[in-house]
Amino acid sequence: MFDYNRVVPLDTLIPLLREVTIDADASGCQVFETAKTLMDVRNLVDHQLAVHVAAMDRLGVAQRSGGRTRRLLIEMGAAPAVADRWLRIGTALGRLERVAAYSADGVFSGEHVDALVRGMAHIDQRAPEPLSAGSVIEHELALIAQAFSGATPREVLAAARARGNQIADDQDGVPAAEDRTINEVSTTVAGDGRLEVFANLDIVTGEKLVSAVESLSRKRPEPDGSEDARSAGQRRADALEMILDAAAKASRTGDADMVVAPKTQVSVTVPADHPDQATLEWLGPISQTTAHLVACDASVTVFDLDEHGAPLGVGNGARLFTVQQRKALIVRDQCCVKCGAAAGYTQCHHIIYWSHGGATVIDNGCLLCTSCHAQIHASGWEIIMGADRHPWLIPPVEVDPTRTPLPAYNRRTMTLAA
Repeated sequence: MFDYNRVVPLDTLIPLLREVTIDADASGCQVFETAKTLMDVRNLVDHQLAVHVAAMDRLGVAQRSGGRTRRLLIEMGAAPAVADRWLRIGTALGRLERVAAYSADGVFSGEHVDALVRGMAHIDQRAPEPLSAGSVIEHELALIAQAFSGATPREVLAAARARGNQIADDQDGVPAAEDRTINEVSTTVAGDGRLEVFANLDIVTGEKLVSAVESLSRKRPEPDGSEDARSAGQRRADALEMILDAAAKASRTGDADMVVAPKTQVSVTVPADHPDQATLEWLGPISQTTAHLVACDASVTVFDLDEHGAPLGVGNGARLFTVQQRKALIVRDQCCVKCGAAAGYTQCHHIIYWSHGGATVIDNGCLLCTSCHAQIHASGWEIIMGADRHPWLIPPVEVDPTRTPLPAYNRRTMTLAA
């Protein structure tokens, strides 16, 4: 417990932090080191806040005024989502000793610690019986290893869901993420007349919604040719309106074929050697039960992969890549090879341009989002196909004087889950 008599009072640290400035002659290295130190401080502060918030809740601090800890934290200035995170982490650290130790050392950000806590809670919920002490340690260490390998909080949660699915496949019942009976959509008219929408959907319905919205929310140039001025949220709102307009038009004409704008195709990848590791393109791991359900009314495309995970033998003599070839590129590249944008935002790019004699084959193609695609064509960046049959990027001299090749984004950021 914090010894308030032994340690320098915390309020003396606040003026010191306020005095931190960037000198006019500071080097980039100095600024980097200061930023790294501040990140470590932030991680430690997040941990202490979670611990103290849990103590406040345990001691009934908020109850003395007839309120709840969450409400008190919001009144103190915390954002609702942050208050929830502190409470969630602080409550869970008592039983997650490994996570608590790394959190106390400031190794992980509050967001990563929260992902570890939520991931463990998910695994615990999917287990038919309460996890033994040994199982808790095993799953903790597996998720911590994911975080150490460079996984984002979202990827840590995806790894936890995959482990939970493997546990749940041996028991009866439907996982919460795939239970359609608890789906809910509610709408509320706000004080300014705007509509607020809340949805809690099963993973397959959610995949359909995300796929439809994202396929219609790509950037498009303004009438004068300038870049799309809309934010990502505005583009998604416009996409939702397009979906509603298409549905309304279909209902008026009675012709279901009129609903052609929304792209509600759901892509599921099922490794032949690990059928229990099926994943959706947007929302991640699903159980074998749901994979079988989705496959009941689906077309199936089979790819043979080499030892590096690259598809074999999918080619055609035309200029444009076929649907099957695009699917193969998604299996191999997973996202934009340069920036990591989701596969749904990407286009198929000829590594050796078609106009220069390049063939429309998998080994001459890769996925690039629209902005990176334009940059590759207009800047000094180059793409080559490596001996591993995966694309590699060569930066221009002004970015890297040595022009050292970089692996594709999904291999550059590869974590233990991959």
